[in-house]
Amino acid sequence: MALREWDSPVREPWNPLIKQCLDAIDRHEELHRRTGYGWHAAQAHQLRLYVRGLKAWIHGQEGRG
Repeated sequence: MALREWDSPVREPWNPLIKQCLDAIDRHEELHRRTGYGWHAAQAHQLRLYVRGLKAWIHGQEGRG
């Protein structure tokens, strides 16, 4: 797999997990729109917080190199 322009050795192994989290956010948002069940909105929010924190950690690790 070729590294994307914004990839780094720190970021690359996390990309599949980030993608899965983004897919899960989309799934929860769709289910929230369809069912109105607030639990899905809350889970999407928690996943967004996780991804945001993970990306901040990755940026910090990249800055150390």
